[in-house]
Amino acid sequence: MRVNAVILAAGRGTRMKGQGSKVLLPVAGRPLILHTLDRFGRSREVPRAVLVVPPEDVGAYETLLRATPSTGLETGIRSGGERRQDSVRAGLEALDPDCEFVVVHDGARPFAAPELIDRCVRESCRDRSVTAAVPARNTIKTVFDGQVNETLPRSRLWEVQTPQAFPVRTLRDACELAEREGVEATDDAMLVERMGVPVWVVEGSTLNIKVTYPEDVLFAEVLVTRGVV
Repeated sequence: MRVNAVILAAGRGTRMKGQGSKVLLPVAGRPLILHTLDRFGRSREVPRAVLVVPPEDVGAYETLLRATPSTGLETGIRSGGERRQDSVRAGLEALDPDCEFVVVHDGARPFAAPELIDRCVRESCRDRSVTAAVPARNTIKTVFDGQVNETLPRSRLWEVQTPQAFPVRTLRDACELAEREGVEATDDAMLVERMGVPVWVVEGSTLNIKVTYPEDVLFAEVLVTRGVV
């Protein structure tokens, strides 16, 4: 069994209000992306990761990794694309030739526990596609033109996270189908679902936050400095 990770860091971070690449922002004195790589370095199941970054930033990431003590995770760098699925496809092209299973993770989720990563891998190795997720804590409503259209049953709603893990062939087929049909998705599991392939849930953690807004950086800082993660 050969497992690689694709860690996505090619997004522009437009909701960070001009603070630059969010995965390079400092959290407790270190770039956020290094916290993410640390978690994968402590995984028992993932020996290698492909870090997908903006084409113009490849040199900066190479310099960062050279200056960083090894976490035990072999890390390659690949240029990403305009859309998430373009970056995923770029990452898939850089996997080890004998890679059978792939874990896709957001570079801006710095606190995925190594145990969660490994649980996703082990479920995927049962020839399953899986996603980390947590039960929704808030009431969710659909809204149309500013008016509530429907209140959804919270007992059946889950907030999807990464890591997500797949047999490599399954995710490649899903990406190729989406490209042929002109479909764009913000979630990799959705592309697999479109093929009629079941996606299973591995319960994640509310600490597995995604840094999206400036206030998320402050929250991440607190989690690290207080020893919560």
